[in-house]
Amino acid sequence: MYFVLAALRAGPLHGHAISKSVKELSGGRVQPSVGTLYGILERLNERGVIAVDREETVNGRNRRYFRITDEGQALVEAEARRMHEAAQLVLHPST
Repeated sequence: MYFVLAALRAGPLHGHAISKSVKELSGGRVQPSVGTLYGILERLNERGVIAVDREETVNGRNRRYFRITDEGQALVEAEARRMHEAAQLVLHPST
């Protein structure tokens, strides 16, 4: 979920673009299947941290674009700060 929110900080994206961005942002470590990705998007949408920005039809297929909400932005920033603090405990332990 973290990488999905991080990907959407760049602006509205559709599912395939989100998947590519997640893979890129994670250095290839995170590659959710289509079903997993859409499950994540559904849960994030239900929680109000992302929203449908718009829908388009491309080559006869519906394409839904998602955007991060203000609540989602605050959530991903708080998580980034928490992970940074946790990493500091390992990288710079108190002596």
